[in-house]
Amino acid sequence: MMESGMESENVFDIKITISRATNMHGKKVGNIQSFLRMEINGMMLAESEKRTVDPAAQYIEYDFTHSFPCCNAVLALSDIPHKPVVVTLIEVVPEKKKVEAKSIVLAQAVIDLLPLLQGQCSFSCTVTLHATNAAPEKGSVPPLIAKHPILDVCVSASAPLLTEEQLATSNLMKVSLETAYSLPDTFNQSFGPTAPPYICTAIMEVPYTAEKDQLLLFSEGQLKAGGHREDNGRQRKRPHHAPLAPGNHFLPGAFFHTQPIDQEDGELTGLEDREFRNEAETLLNRVSWDTEMTCFLNAEGVTRLRQKITESRFWPLEIMKSTIANEKSGPASKTRRNVSLLKEQLKPGGNKERSGTATATSSVKTNTGKAKDTKAHVKATGNQSGVGSVTDLNGADHIPPDRKAYIDFRTYVMIEITLTNALIPKTSSEELARRVRALIPPRPPSSGGPNKAERAVLNFHKQVGNVVKHILEQYEELFGTRLKLPNDCNREQMMAQLMGALNVSGRYFAFKEQIKPAVVRFVRDKMQQTDTFTEQQDLHEFVSKLYVDLVDEMHVALNKIYSNGNEDDSPEEIHLSTSHLSHFAREAQLIGDYQQAVRYYQELVVRHPRDPSYKFEWGNLYMQTGDYMKAKMCFHDAVAVQQSHQPSLMMCGVLAALFNDFEQAETFLERATSIEPLSLIAWTLLGLVQDTQNKSILAERAFLEAKSLLKAKEASNQTQKTEESDVDEESEKQKGQEEDKTIPPTSHSPNMKHSDTENGDTVQSEPKEKGISKSIYTETLEFLLHNYALEMAERALSKELSSKGNHNFHLACVQLLRAEYCNAIVTLREALLGVEQVADMWALDGHCHYLCGSFAEAQGSYERSLDFPEQPLDTHLVLLRLGSIYLQERKFEQAKMTYLQACEKSPSCLTWLGLGISCYRLDELWIAEEALTEANHLNNQNAEVWAYLALICLRFDRQEEATLFYKYAIRFNLENTALHKEVKELQDQAQTRPLASCFEPDS
Repeated sequence: MMESGMESENVFDIKITISRATNMHGKKVGNIQSFLRMEINGMMLAESEKRTVDPAAQYIEYDFTHSFPCCNAVLALSDIPHKPVVVTLIEVVPEKKKVEAKSIVLAQAVIDLLPLLQGQCSFSCTVTLHATNAAPEKGSVPPLIAKHPILDVCVSASAPLLTEEQLATSNLMKVSLETAYSLPDTFNQSFGPTAPPYICTAIMEVPYTAEKDQLLLFSEGQLKAGGHREDNGRQRKRPHHAPLAPGNHFLPGAFFHTQPIDQEDGELTGLEDREFRNEAETLLNRVSWDTEMTCFLNAEGVTRLRQKITESRFWPLEIMKSTIANEKSGPASKTRRNVSLLKEQLKPGGNKERSGTATATSSVKTNTGKAKDTKAHVKATGNQSGVGSVTDLNGADHIPPDRKAYIDFRTYVMIEITLTNALIPKTSSEELARRVRALIPPRPPSSGGPNKAERAVLNFHKQVGNVVKHILEQYEELFGTRLKLPNDCNREQMMAQLMGALNVSGRYFAFKEQIKPAVVRFVRDKMQQTDTFTEQQDLHEFVSKLYVDLVDEMHVALNKIYSNGNEDDSPEEIHLSTSHLSHFAREAQLIGDYQQAVRYYQELVVRHPRDPSYKFEWGNLYMQTGDYMKAKMCFHDAVAVQQSHQPSLMMCGVLAALFNDFEQAETFLERATSIEPLSLIAWTLLGLVQDTQNKSILAERAFLEAKSLLKAKEASNQTQKTEESDVDEESEKQKGQEEDKTIPPTSHSPNMKHSDTENGDTVQSEPKEKGISKSIYTETLEFLLHNYALEMAERALSKELSSKGNHNFHLACVQLLRAEYCNAIVTLREALLGVEQVADMWALDGHCHYLCGSFAEAQGSYERSLDFPEQPLDTHLVLLRLGSIYLQERKFEQAKMTYLQACEKSPSCLTWLGLGISCYRLDELWIAEEALTEANHLNNQNAEVWAYLALICLRFDRQEEATLFYKYAIRFNLENTALHKEVKELQDQAQTRPLASCFEPDS
């Protein structure tokens, strides 16, 4: 193939060598004398010499070679696929009493030169010689007994017809036109004994250069009566039959195979279309071509084809019905039909499509008048199969009756398009991984030793040990090695003497300078504090926390020094587990305590620096607070740690789309689909991003992929449910048989059975619509709402709103996150009407009322959500809020049971605190103290826990402990003024109690 702007054309020689013919049988029994004739496009190229063979040998050595020129101009190359070389075997039969012998055409073979366009310089093949239509003469070999004769052929070119670059940029398009179904009455009138013979011809225009088009002509469409389906595995036909023997009408090794409707990519593939398709393809009349045509497109033709598909999803196809005319009948009448064809998607890597596509419009004229050239249209994609329905492309107003008939009958055509190269090359997984690495460089794996934070702590321990060593040396210089205190000196005096000696010797100053780098490293690596404080209050809080942490680590170091080499695990025992930290972080995030959630996530990331899931959850927190830049950093960190972490890749894509960087968004999402091809969420997100850019073809391709995954998932779930129900039925049957053996029948059992039936009839109601509909958009919505990606969630919701189903629940979820609580309540009321109610709906309704301050309504919704056998997904939050409502309404017994249930399912500081408050208000002080102690163990910085512990200590008259606990409550910023007042009152009562006892009269 040459570029369209080339200045010269190269001419190549194509050489065809036919070496041998095998299984030869002539018209007459005896020696066979024959020769071969080679033709192309109706023009004879050469004839071989006459050869004679004994029938016993059954082969002839022809050694027939011929070369003919061929240039690599596009026009010449486009003729190669559908203009093969025809070889005719001719037998020479000598006639008695005649000088010249009689020539009889025995058979014909076809040599396809298509491999030369596929990059091959030479190839060998065996072609079959098919008999012509001549009637067998007396003495000929019966055709059922004789084997088909074959020719051994070798084809070669003097040079490749296409260079490597041209081969990569050009394309071969195969178009297979199968059958037109559900024909209107104008076609059905052509059936019957009195109807004139008709043939149908279809024409499709395909660009093969930047400026020129080529016509694909599908002739000899046969009108077939209904009553049966088209045979599965029928052979594909060549496009031009006239010069060929009947056996050569078919392409060797090419067959049509029936494909499930749900795997087609065109129209009429829904469940509601199955009955119509079955009737049309079984009972109704049809037109069948079963023909395949191949055309060649150069690089500019491929570009133009891609551009035309991008501009218009419909491709024109014209169908004509013509009366077979002979010399006496005059000109043939024609009928033009427009067909909406091939909803083929221009998708990456797509190179095949089989689809049934619908006809659009039509106009009927004889050839003496001017027919309006309304054309059929093809919806084009990359690699697809499907069915389409009739549509009118010129508008619904004033549709002519003949056009409307095709729309009413929903006429459709089965067609298949195959490309050797995809119009849009599919990006390989390796290339996508390289692009992601360029955007987010992977973080090198850490060594097998401790991480930075751990090394900082170990270094601090080491420096503490060095300081202790030098202090002991100073101590021994002053007091010797004795352990007991001297009689003339107490502990305070020894401490003052030791500090004085350390200052005089300069060791104290040296100790401070020695340990200072360790403290700096501890702050930077362990506490991850590198920014300068702008507020004095923030600095004060940080210094206080630093002091506490340093003292704790100093105690750990001292325990190691004085434990005689035994590891003391007690400090580790007070640390929360990873699962606890993750649960507490999510809980703090849900109740709005974002600072506490950040502290938990920081601890998780420090503990597990190579685990991307905790960085992902941390990014989820910043998505909720609307700090998208920090969220982006967290997701990028997760991908840097693990390049194949799919949830982080998807959120990187969502945020890139939020910042209008669609190229990066597509890269991240395509990488996510390549890592997990079965992820319908990744495919749907990719489709949403592409739809935002008006890449409708690519978006539809992604949505179709997601829908096919959803269908497979639903089918798998249905199969699993069926198997489980079968097992349950079998077990119940066996159980019933055992009961029948042990329990004798009673006289009133039939009446009871009748009563149950009547009761069942009265109670049974019409089935309600499923409460929460499932689609690719709703599943994606759940992922986006969980990660607070509201803008992308609204795009998915808009797609869901345009489809059928109950989507009010997801609309209410979006409204809730948008803080539109009143609108969410109204939407949920509509969702709860006439559908199957589920626990999540009532839980969401409770959240909306709770956040609005309507606690009575929230209580009712929460209670209903917990009554369902299947609990809501956020049961923990439901129990926390329901318990808080009970406490506000002073329903302490109900609050106690609610918090106790929460402690059993998912214990946390807040659940134990709620249980402790409930028990305290019920005067169950011992239980309250145990619950609050457990809460303090899980989080020793909760001010309310310390305050209620102080109240309990005051009730038990433990004033010293109460004072200490109240100081902790103040230190951790107790904000509950009522609780402040209650503690103060009890403290005053405790202080006045001894004074009051002094004035009591003696008994």
